[in-house]
Amino acid sequence: MPHLLLLHGALGHSDIFNSIKDKLNPYFDIHTPLFSGHGNTELPKNGISIEQYTQELSAYCEKEDLENVHIFGHSMGGYVALCYALQKPENIHSIMTLGTKFNWTEEGALKESKMLNPDTILEKVPHYAKLLELQHGSKWKELLPAIAELMISLGKRPPLQNNIENIHNSIQIMVGDQDTMVTIEESKSIYHSLPNSKLAVLPDTKHPMDKVRPNLLFDLMKDFWNLA
Repeated sequence: MPHLLLLHGALGHSDIFNSIKDKLNPYFDIHTPLFSGHGNTELPKNGISIEQYTQELSAYCEKEDLENVHIFGHSMGGYVALCYALQKPENIHSIMTLGTKFNWTEEGALKESKMLNPDTILEKVPHYAKLLELQHGSKWKELLPAIAELMISLGKRPPLQNNIENIHNSIQIMVGDQDTMVTIEESKSIYHSLPNSKLAVLPDTKHPMDKVRPNLLFDLMKDFWNLA
């Protein structure tokens, strides 16, 4: 059975894939690794970066002896998947990304990072603060500034910039038409830059994974992966 890795985004968790896993189980051996700092994993003392998460994905595939893998990456998970494809193209069968932001700039990263203030989230979005604590434990307040630094690093040195055309694996870029973090235009631009890619715009779909209709997503997966 082919291997499928489901990669969560920044501040996400493998639990976000529960609604789609049952539909995929008959077709794949499914893996849902956690990036460091998320869930019950420790937050590295030296901080986190896309490069580190790419290395963690590579190490996971080596440890589990996974070859010729399929990957579905939500948000940051999709970015990491494409970075991994640059490093180990021979180990990638295909990649689907959803809600992945590609157009990182210093100005945009600073704007996004300022939204990751624990005190502000506690005050203005207390239900989200509770979810973060439920998923990541008490260290969620430390994870937020670490993710903010990751974003700023992305804005200064986007790893995929000027490299994206070197990815020749089969890729499907997907974006929701109501995603306020990722534009259809930047997704379309990346789609045009990738030599072997498809593009799908999901109707009536916002950025969070729990706002994506499982049946709609599964239909796109079936089409892309030719699932009977």
